Amino acid sequence: MSKILVTGGAGFIGSHVVDAFVDAGHQVTVVDDLSSGSEDNLNPKAKFYELDIRSAQLADVFEDEKPEIVAHFASQIDVRRSVTDPIFDADVNVRGSLNLLEMCVAANVKKFIFASTGGAIYGSPEKLPADESCTPLPESQYGTSKLCVENYIGLYSRMYKLPATILRFPNVYGPRQSPHGEAGVCSILAGLMLEDKAPTLYGQGTMLRDYVYVGDIARGCMLALKKGTGATINLGSGKAASVKDLYDIIRGITGFSGKPVLKDKRPGEVEKIFITGARAAEVLGWKPEVSLKDGLTKTIEYIRKQHEAKKAEQE
Repeated sequence: MSKILVTGGAGFIGSHVVDAFVDAGHQVTVVDDLSSGSEDNLNPKAKFYELDIRSAQLADVFEDEKPEIVAHFASQIDVRRSVTDPIFDADVNVRGSLNLLEMCVAANVKKFIFASTGGAIYGSPEKLPADESCTPLPESQYGTSKLCVENYIGLYSRMYKLPATILRFPNVYGPRQSPHGEAGVCSILAGLMLEDKAPTLYGQGTMLRDYVYVGDIARGCMLALKKGTGATINLGSGKAASVKDLYDIIRGITGFSGKPVLKDKRPGEVEKIFITGARAAEVLGWKPEVSLKDGLTKTIEYIRKQHEAKKAEQE
C-alpha cells in the first residue's frame, strides 16, 4: 500500500484514477479546487482538500499527509480557452505544476506521474499514428504549456533525482465527463442528442482523433505506479475516428433523428491526430480493452441517468 496524492482527483479522469487507486488498497489524498471537478465525483474513502495547486498551502497538505507518490491531473484543459486566455492557461498549468514539483522535491516523493496530452502536444505530424519519437510541435497554448511541464519534469528528474513517468493521453471519454462546455466531444454530442438537440460538428465533422475509454486510462495510471519510471508514454489506441464517426455511433445508440450543424474547426484545433500505444504495451503491459461503441454506450447510459435524476428533482 502506498500513500498517493492525486491533484484534480474530483475531475473526470482524476476521479476514475482515484477510484482505481482506492480499490487497489492505496491510501489516497485528493487536492482539487472544484473549478471544473465535482464533489459528486469524490471517492468517499479518499481524504479531500479543496485547494488550488498554485497555493502555498499545498505545503501543509504534504506535511500532514506525507505522500510517497503524486499523480498530477489538475490542469486547465480547454484548448479554446488557452488560445483566448494564454496567461491563465500558463499560470495554472505551468506555475501550478512547478509549485507541485517543488513540494515533491522538498517532501522526497518517490514517484511523480504526470497526465500530459498526446492530442495537443504533437501538433500535425506527417506520420500517423504519432509515437513518442515524434517531435512535439503544439499548435495551441494548451499543448505548449503541457510540453513546458514535461520539460520541467525532465529537469527535476535530472537535478533532484525525482523519479517520474509522463503519460500522454489521447481524447479520453466516459462517465463523469461533462456534456457542458467545450471539452469532451463525446459527452457533448451525447448530451445534446439525448435532449433531441442538433449537435455542432466542428471541422465539418472530418477531424480525426484517437478515443480511449476512461477506465482503460485509469488502468494505465495504475500500472505506472510501479513501471515506466523515466519514460514518456502514449496511452493511445493507434486508431482514428472522425467526429462524424462519433456522431453516427451515438445517433444509433440514442435514436436521434435530427441532423447535425457543420462548422469549420476553431483556432488551436488540429485537423487530425491519433497516437500509438506500442510503448505502453512494451513498458507497462497496457493496451486499451474497451471498444468505442461499448465505451460510448456506457457513457450515454451515465448521461441518461443524470438527465433522469435532474428531471425527477424538478418535478
